[in-house]
Amino acid sequence: MKTSESTIGIVGAGIGGLVAAIALRRAGHDVVVFEQAKQFARVGADINLTPNAVRALDGLGVGEAARVTAARPSHRISRTYDTGEETSRLEMADSAEERYGAPQLTIHRADLLAALADMFPAERVALGKRAEKIAADEEGVTLSFTDGTSARVGVLLGADGIHSCVRTAMFGAESPRFTGIVAYRAVVPAERVAGVPNLGAFTKWWGPNPQSQIVTFPLNRGKDVFIFATTPQDTWHLESWTAPGSVDELREQYMAYHPEARALLDACDTVLKTALYERDPMPAWAEGRMALLGDAAHPMLPFMAQGAGMAIEDAVVLSRHLEGVATADAVDALKDYEKARIERAGQVQLGSRGNNWLREGGNADWVYGYDAWAVPLGAPAVAAATA
Repeated sequence: MKTSESTIGIVGAGIGGLVAAIALRRAGHDVVVFEQAKQFARVGADINLTPNAVRALDGLGVGEAARVTAARPSHRISRTYDTGEETSRLEMADSAEERYGAPQLTIHRADLLAALADMFPAERVALGKRAEKIAADEEGVTLSFTDGTSARVGVLLGADGIHSCVRTAMFGAESPRFTGIVAYRAVVPAERVAGVPNLGAFTKWWGPNPQSQIVTFPLNRGKDVFIFATTPQDTWHLESWTAPGSVDELREQYMAYHPEARALLDACDTVLKTALYERDPMPAWAEGRMALLGDAAHPMLPFMAQGAGMAIEDAVVLSRHLEGVATADAVDALKDYEKARIERAGQVQLGSRGNNWLREGGNADWVYGYDAWAVPLGAPAVAAATA
């Protein structure tokens, strides 16, 4: 695949990488994406796109395609795990669209990736390219891949997740930390749990400690219900972060929860079990001709449902900083992007770790009201209270 020092290279064809590729190409740049997988496959979990993420996608023209298979949760509801008491209720759907300019969408990650892939030329995605060495100099960045090939680009962006090789090349090796929390994921047909109220809402059952919760939301236009449940666990010994789980173990972990929550777990036939890892906020994301976005820069726990949203915001704001900027002159623009994004992403990262946001109401505007297409360039977002 032809590249040059006028090319922007992106490592990672996940959500953040593809959004960045689309946005940067729209801004006039030559872009190539390097992806270690040999083909796109329907893998990954279901994700929650809150209004800030959907509005960013709408600005790229991707939102309409995402809506085809997505559900639109009616509310965001908090309930106490044992009594079922409702402690907060935030209207979403049309109300969110009126307030924030976009609704909340819940969608399978593969459906979103397919919509993104349709917006970017397939011939500019290099599959089967696992980077093993990255070397930067004043004129550009050279990538060496495990298949023996190499590529030269003018700017390199790391959108390659929590194990980012670009991050390691920039700042040295560092291992993510197991949080002591595991998550269960399952999907059940909505008709099987028709007696449970609020199936069309995003509902969070707050447990007896910050590590324990059950979250449910609609999928596939409401035909299915996605279940995400977390619980403390001291260690994780498996090589993979995700493995088949035990439905019996799942039900046993949440025996103290309200009958309506347990009814959802009783309907599960199969479940995946995942270890949750994190890193601390970074003091910098950009160095010379390289920069990070998404989980490569700020991997976070899923408790604010902002992992995908922050990656999408990063990608749009980054593209705005690089619009009209030649790769030879990109160093300052990359630092300005860092300045614009690092405070907000770090605040969400720490808020997700604390897991108290919107438990009893509070301010959602500072998250949902962010407009990646309109925030001032180079200026950090002013965040409101996170409670």
